[in-house]
Order: sequence, then structure tokens, then C-alpha cells
Amino acid sequence: MGLIHLLARPGAGLLLDLDGTLLDSEPVHRGAFRDYFSARGWTVSDEVIRQFAGRRAQEVFPVVAGPWAGEDPESLTAAVLDVLRRSGRRPVPVAGAVRLLAACARAELPVAIVTSARREWAAAALELLGAAVPMVTAEDCARGKPDPEPFRRGADLLGLPPGGLVAAEDSPAGIASGRHAGIGHVLGVTTSADAGALRRAGAHETAPDLTALALAVEALMVRDGSGA
Repeated sequence: MGLIHLLARPGAGLLLDLDGTLLDSEPVHRGAFRDYFSARGWTVSDEVIRQFAGRRAQEVFPVVAGPWAGEDPESLTAAVLDVLRRSGRRPVPVAGAVRLLAACARAELPVAIVTSARREWAAAALELLGAAVPMVTAEDCARGKPDPEPFRRGADLLGLPPGGLVAAEDSPAGIASGRHAGIGHVLGVTTSADAGALRRAGAHETAPDLTALALAVEALMVRDGSGA
């Protein structure tokens, strides 16, 4: 009932992360990092690779210690993305994701994607999800998550005050970005990090997937008399 109440308020809308939130794609991304590092002859632990989750790789390489020290972060990022393109690995939707986007379209609830991914990946992901949704991608921001800029731009894209919006995120960096941007309610999705880590980052509540959020939008339609 809490989510229904939040979404029923004037000025309500949704800002949704992509990788790990709408798509179970973090294993695919981690695989690309592992393959690239292995091809370079580098041994990099899973713990270090997880530090790239939810963030722009070109901003992580300079601040995380590794065998890439001194190399150009943009070139490193481009190389990892090339491995991803050639890998053939494909993500699957998180439970409730397709249902949520379809319900938002029927309810005419404002929704936008706020992702650290580049536009090429995000556009292909939305095709996989069968949705046409406005989005903020890596190219749109001078600074990536955990900086508040991505979610501030998401609110601007919807033309709504951030305090009335609900965001869904799977990474501590994304949770911090949403909270620092003034998003009114941030839902942590525990596909990539545990509930405790997301709550410590600032999540108001957590859920295993997007089913509860999809049900809330559908219930909102019933409440408003627009159908199930």
C-alpha cells in the first residue's frame, strides 16, 4: 500500500535504473570485464570487478587500484564494451520488469530510465524489454553515479520535482545518486547487492525484484477506474 500511495500523489513518476534493475545484466557485464582482464593477462578479483557495478567504467578505472594503472580509462572502457558486444551474452529481464513497463504505459504514469550505460546498450536493452521509454544515459551526464546528476537529469526529463518521484536501483552507487538528487522514495532491488548494503546506501525499502512495484502500478489503475 505504501508504493500505491506514493504513486497516487500529484507529480508522481518513476525513475528506473537499467542494468541489474530492469535487466539481470550484471553477470553479463562482469563476464565482459573478466574476459578482457584475462586477455590482458591480468588477475583481478571478483570483489574488485563488483566495484564497477552501477557506475561508469571510465570513472572507476582511475580510482580503483589495478593492473590498469596509468592507462587511459576511456580506452579501457571502449575495450571492455567491445568484448561485451562480441561475447554473445544476452541479459534477461528481472522478474516484474516487463509487467511494470507495460503497466506504466497503460496507466500513463511518467517513467524514465536513468542508467550509467551508454545509449547504444540502453536502446538495445529497451528493445529486449519491449518498451519505448525516455532515458538518461552516460553520454548525457558530466558525472555519473553516485553523483546526483543522473537522477536530477531524470527528474528534469520528466519535468517533475524529484521529491515526488520513486526510483528503483540495484547498486549502492545508484541508491546514493538518487538520494543525493532528492528523489522522494528510493527502492533498492536486491539483484546485485544485499538488502543491508542498499539500506546503508540510503534505500527507503528493498525488494527482490520489480514485482511489487508492477503490482502497485496495476492497483493504482484499478483504484483510478482505468482497468486492471
